[in-house]
Amino acid sequence: MPTPDKQKLYLGYSAGELVESPYARFFRPDMAPLSETVRAALLNGTVAPDLMPPVEAAPDLQSGSDWPLETAYTVCLDGEARVFVQTPMPGVSPAMWDWWFGWHGSQAQRYKLWHPRAHVHVGWADGRDDLDHYVGRTSKVVEYVGSTRMSLTIRFVPPAVLGLDETRLAAAGEVAICARAGLAGAPVETGWLIHHLRPVSGGCEMRSRFWLGGPTVRPRGMSGPLGRTLGGLAARLSPITALQASELLVHCAQEMSHLATLLPEIHAAFAKRRTNT
Repeated sequence: MPTPDKQKLYLGYSAGELVESPYARFFRPDMAPLSETVRAALLNGTVAPDLMPPVEAAPDLQSGSDWPLETAYTVCLDGEARVFVQTPMPGVSPAMWDWWFGWHGSQAQRYKLWHPRAHVHVGWADGRDDLDHYVGRTSKVVEYVGSTRMSLTIRFVPPAVLGLDETRLAAAGEVAICARAGLAGAPVETGWLIHHLRPVSGGCEMRSRFWLGGPTVRPRGMSGPLGRTLGGLAARLSPITALQASELLVHCAQEMSHLATLLPEIHAAFAKRRTNT
């Protein structure tokens, strides 16, 4: 993806976009207050890491049971930050989110619908906007987390990479969006994320999981002992703070709950309809 001119990066829709964009009717800058669950997690502050399982426990998302804490954050002794957020989504199906992740990444105007107060720019690293899938591709995003504007990469991987059973996911009507997070312009990947969607009565719920920093850091494309050593060095040079973890919790809670109120309409308006001929 060509690097955008920094002067052209801006929050929100321009006056012209509000008039001309086919997505403008879905751009709603007013966002609901944080839920009581999220506010309680922020008030509690960092929790014991033992209450928030590591990335190796990702397959347990398919157990059908909640984890000890579904919305919380912590920073482990080894520097790893763990951020979990559970978001109820009445009227939304997991399949809508699967579609969204393939659709929104081609245009900043689409991406901005998701979090109108934080999302700035998006594009696919392969430069293509004619594809409707995301697994195996890398999204390059510019967004605010808290007051910090960040340029990030999201390399989407099959759920099986993190040990999830894709056959079981499909049979249960669930979706797991899995990715490796990184810093744009830097030769390192800095964590893992999962957005697990499971059907519930009247809609679905999203269980977001972030494991960032500490032992999750690796040079791009490098595994094994050398990758662990260099990743550990990089993690120590730029540790994740508890404040940053809490800001990510807020960001995730805001964007997921906001888009959930719009997604059925967006999906109905723009998703391609497959018909048998």
